[in-house]
Amino acid sequence: MTVALMWEARAVEGRGADLLAWARAQRLAGEPLRRETFRAPQDRVLVVTWWDAPYDAPLPELPEPGSELVTRAVHRWRFESVADD
Repeated sequence: MTVALMWEARAVEGRGADLLAWARAQRLAGEPLRRETFRAPQDRVLVVTWWDAPYDAPLPELPEPGSELVTRAVHRWRFESVADD
């Protein structure tokens, strides 16, 4: 099964580039199948990692950045892939 972990944060105004650099520099305790980093308006950063694991497996996730970088707690979601019919 493939599990996707999504990590999304919103930077303090004007700190989007700093948050993006911080997220890209974070190393995980394991190697995902794939990792992608995105940015969006309002200084948002999204990191998606894909893992070959059961849905409820303990998987390494990006930590919370320091409060000087973000306006709120990080949002996290976990999804499992489904076959296309």
